[in-house]
Amino acid sequence: MTNQLKATHSVELKEMLTFADRRFQIEKGMYLYQEGMVANEIYIIHSGKVQISKISADGRELSLRICGANDICGELSLFTNSAKYMLNALVIEDAEIVAIKKDTLEKEMLQNGPLAFEFMKWMSDHSRKTQTKFRDLVLNGKKGALFSTLIRMTNSYGVHLSDGILIDLPLTNQELANFCGTSRESTNRILNDLKKEEIISVQKGKILIHDLQYLKDEIGCEDCPVIYCNIE
Repeated sequence: MTNQLKATHSVELKEMLTFADRRFQIEKGMYLYQEGMVANEIYIIHSGKVQISKISADGRELSLRICGANDICGELSLFTNSAKYMLNALVIEDAEIVAIKKDTLEKEMLQNGPLAFEFMKWMSDHSRKTQTKFRDLVLNGKKGALFSTLIRMTNSYGVHLSDGILIDLPLTNQELANFCGTSRESTNRILNDLKKEEIISVQKGKILIHDLQYLKDEIGCEDCPVIYCNIE
């Protein structure tokens, strides 16, 4: 995430860290929490990466975002009675996590207007980001969903090179499909077509986008602010 994006919740993040209950390490492949578990804490990621996803009724996984350093997850449980986590949080890169008791944070937000205000703004940004992602998935079909995901990934992990933008995040085709709500087979076909047209290439498991404008034109991209058009 860019410094500009991190700044959107830097105020409440700094204050929230003062209420930290514990700090711990967690390895890649483990779950920070899973859907349906009792929610007693929210988490701030100090280092590493955590993938947030939802499992559909038919068992398909839809990846919603990747949280990195200084991101917050588990926040949807706040101010909810008998709260349970609504999503899954899978550690995809060894991480150090700061945990804050849900009750402690709720109490502090009721007494601290500026903190509550900043947190509400951050939540509003996340809500709008999620809405735009689902809009793209619903309105643009399988191909458009993949194109939209690739565009978002360039905004989050893009490295500008002389021949394009490298998405500096290794992903399997299945993992990419999970972000698009499609099957691995569909994703494979679309990626192969893009390779043949030299829109993209793959280097050591990472996607290099040679013609970003092509992807934007195909889905009628509205050039939304980067704060809403990213994968984090």
